[in-house]
Amino acid sequence: MDYNKLANLLFPQIRKTPEDYEQMYPPRKLPEGAKVTRLGPSPTGFIHLGNLYGAFADERLAHQSGGVFFLRIEDTDDKREVQGAVPMLIQALHHFGVNFDEGATMNGETGDYGPYYQSRRGEIYQCFAKSLVAQGLAYPCFMTEEEIAAVRAEQEAQKKNPGIYGAYAKCRDLSFEEVAERIGSGQEYVIRFRSNGNPENHVTVVDGIRGPLSLPENDQDVVILKKTGIPTYHFAHVVDDHLMRTTHVVRGEEWLSSLPIHVALFQALGWELPTYCHTTVLMKMDGETKRKLSKRKDPELSLEYYKQEGYHPEAVREYLLTILNSNYEEWRIANPEAAAEDFCFSTEKMSNSGTLFDLDKLNDVCKDVLARMSAEEVLLYMLKWAEEYQPGLAALMAEQRDKMLSIFSIDRGGEKPRKDLIYCRQIFRFISYFFDEHFIVEDSYPAEVSMKDAKEILNRYFQSYDAEDDNEAWFAKVRQLAADMGYAQKPKDFKKNPDQYKGHVGHVSNVIRLAITGRTNSPDLWLIQQIMGTEQVKGRIAQAFQDIG
Repeated sequence: MDYNKLANLLFPQIRKTPEDYEQMYPPRKLPEGAKVTRLGPSPTGFIHLGNLYGAFADERLAHQSGGVFFLRIEDTDDKREVQGAVPMLIQALHHFGVNFDEGATMNGETGDYGPYYQSRRGEIYQCFAKSLVAQGLAYPCFMTEEEIAAVRAEQEAQKKNPGIYGAYAKCRDLSFEEVAERIGSGQEYVIRFRSNGNPENHVTVVDGIRGPLSLPENDQDVVILKKTGIPTYHFAHVVDDHLMRTTHVVRGEEWLSSLPIHVALFQALGWELPTYCHTTVLMKMDGETKRKLSKRKDPELSLEYYKQEGYHPEAVREYLLTILNSNYEEWRIANPEAAAEDFCFSTEKMSNSGTLFDLDKLNDVCKDVLARMSAEEVLLYMLKWAEEYQPGLAALMAEQRDKMLSIFSIDRGGEKPRKDLIYCRQIFRFISYFFDEHFIVEDSYPAEVSMKDAKEILNRYFQSYDAEDDNEAWFAKVRQLAADMGYAQKPKDFKKNPDQYKGHVGHVSNVIRLAITGRTNSPDLWLIQQIMGTEQVKGRIAQAFQDIG
């Protein structure tokens, strides 16, 4: 077989050589040890937590080493492509602090190693496929879907490994004349890689996360170019990662089974293998068992969920770092004020078993992150979120900016700042009682206080309330009111002698708290009333008095 003649028959339009592309895309001029990473999503329109999880690893590896992080769009499957998916992806990742040095952008592409859309790199793939054919390492395969299905059925019946290999690769050794005749008669074909591997032999690959992996050699004659001339993922990513000079590939563990194929392709093309880092799938607890996060069952898999709920990007980033690197939490405790970028990220500290995603743990991290922020920072983020998802609230908060700042200043700062703010939707629900149009009574009056007493407590409180009282003077009045109505001034007195009192001052103050906030748990009531002002406080007391009837 004259393989050069075959290559020219199959690819008459390809004039460039692999050497031409090596010159077009030379090794990058970067500091020693700098890493080049990429995110290569398909434009399906669904941006999930796994994308962000991997993107953070990519971004940290590149940027902390003085390297490059780029975005490549793997859009060779036009059936799955969703219009507008790329801008949506870029916006979502940018929202969470993931920024690219080069690649696809909102307005085209930037960088010297493009095109960064695989659909625009057809001639490049065909050039290297032609080179493999010319070396006798690839060939045209005319097998139909029916023939392939028959092969699979035979393999299943004989309990053999499925695929096109060895004796099942029926087009491997066609003569040039047979190939030319079939092409001349209009038969469709794919280009398959001619594997020389033996699954009884093993190849060792050092994974960046899992360490040395011993894998059986690939013996499959996998498709590298489809009938349309479009490459498969196997071939496209190998060519692109080499020409774009990618040093580290972070991807899901579902690709581990394909790694022998990729090793064989890199070897056939004479290129150095990048460091593959196979991450584990994101899991969650479902009762007593772990399961994979599901697009159908778990709304928290979608990044849009976190945007709609108003999770602060810094908090999401902080949490993901805790599950990306096992030593991050220890580092954070030792460096409470440091920027997350100061942490030395390492693939060796990534999990090589199922990574557990815990929404409750994320919420705890959010509390810590928001507690470190100023009232101004919290308000600015709330306004930004509300403008997109709750325009009515945005207008309300903007109109009452000073009041909002006072609300967010309650118990902020100091050694033990409040940690009851989590994400925007929850935050507004938490503070909604400050606004009459959003005020609702959520709890019930204490069981220790009769409705008759509750009404009398509210009446006396209405008469005695004075916004000029400081916290101490205010609470002294509440204690006296409690004593005058037969309630203990201190909870411990009631606990010692429950028969002598109706209840204690806490029950009395909860009647007042419920009337003003609609809840029996809230931040400091005196501060709440100072923010509300006399008119609103007395209005709430009067309404509660009336509602009791």
